[in-house]
Amino acid sequence: MTGNLLTTKQAAAYLSVSAAFLERDRWAGAKIPFVRIGSRSVRYRKQDLDNYIESKVRTSTSQYAIDAA
Repeated sequence: MTGNLLTTKQAAAYLSVSAAFLERDRWAGAKIPFVRIGSRSVRYRKQDLDNYIESKVRTSTSQYAIDAA
């Protein structure tokens, strides 16, 4: 199981976003699930990152407006 846990930096690289993006996401309500180990250590499961990517798949640029409603 621990082999599937990524640090914030590794998860950011995997998603092609900044570590700050993931930190803001955690602060704002965590759309991307994470695991807190102890009081400071944060890890992401690769499966959760893959699920997040799948949830962002769109077939049209107007699809966002429909999903947001």
